[in-house]
Amino acid sequence: MLSERNFARQIDLTSLQLFVAVCELGSIGRAAEREFIAASAISKRLSDLEGALGTTLLHRHTRGVRLTPAGEGLLHHARAVLFGLEKMQMELAEYADGVRGHVRVHASISAIVQFLPEDLGAFARLHPQVKIDLEEHLSPEVLRAVQEGAADLGLCNGAMGTHQLQSLPYRKDRLVLVVPHGHALDQAQPVSFADTLPFDHVGLHANSSIHLATHQAATLAGTTVRVRIRVTGLDAMCRMIANGLGVGVMPERAFDLLHTGAALRSVPLSDAWARRQLVLVARDFSSLPATARLLVDHLTADTAMLAA
Repeated sequence: MLSERNFARQIDLTSLQLFVAVCELGSIGRAAEREFIAASAISKRLSDLEGALGTTLLHRHTRGVRLTPAGEGLLHHARAVLFGLEKMQMELAEYADGVRGHVRVHASISAIVQFLPEDLGAFARLHPQVKIDLEEHLSPEVLRAVQEGAADLGLCNGAMGTHQLQSLPYRKDRLVLVVPHGHALDQAQPVSFADTLPFDHVGLHANSSIHLATHQAATLAGTTVRVRIRVTGLDAMCRMIANGLGVGVMPERAFDLLHTGAALRSVPLSDAWARRQLVLVARDFSSLPATARLLVDHLTADTAMLAA
């Protein structure tokens, strides 16, 4: 059996690239045309690869090739290795351009609208050579992206669970009911979500944490939410409510930032689930690159000071 060192020496990247090309095209001949290399040279490299691994990777037949179970396994790992190399090349190219770090962040709309512009803006002023890629996703998708390695860090509603990821508290927010001025629920006192159920609602995406919380509350009340229209953003929700299409639930600070004029009012919700903890998640905070750990420290600094 090959030692790890000898195995690494015998598996070259060109052979892996050609193996993936053959698998993708289903033919050594077509792979040779695409890669501008003789078919015999590819066949020799594949034979050497099988020899180094001690197993058959491909069954050759008149119409092309078919992967063996071992070939399927190698294809999965080869793609991961080549993707990692491509990512490494891109990030190192950024260092050559003056960027000294790269952090991929996926966050829920609540975190992005309410808190991240100020927090990331302050971080960028402190660390101008760190590149931050920020993408907006629903909370379940944020968790999945971090689990699968598509994002270094995630920011989402802590009530969704962390799916074996590590988490740190980020910010707290409160959900409110948004109603048109003069609506039957336009009042200063908190209302329970159950009191909103006789009215039409402007809802968010079916997998959003707000949708899941409100529909669970309706189920516990023995009824359903009367969703008249569904939107994908909080600003669109405000406009629909202002035009009489229903009431809606959104974070209080987001409402304060988004609504203009006197057409809308926010009413506190008395339900316990309306008070939320937003969390920062990662697969392992201690193994993050130095730039990502800098961002984690920055985003959790306010929480640490409050806890002190």
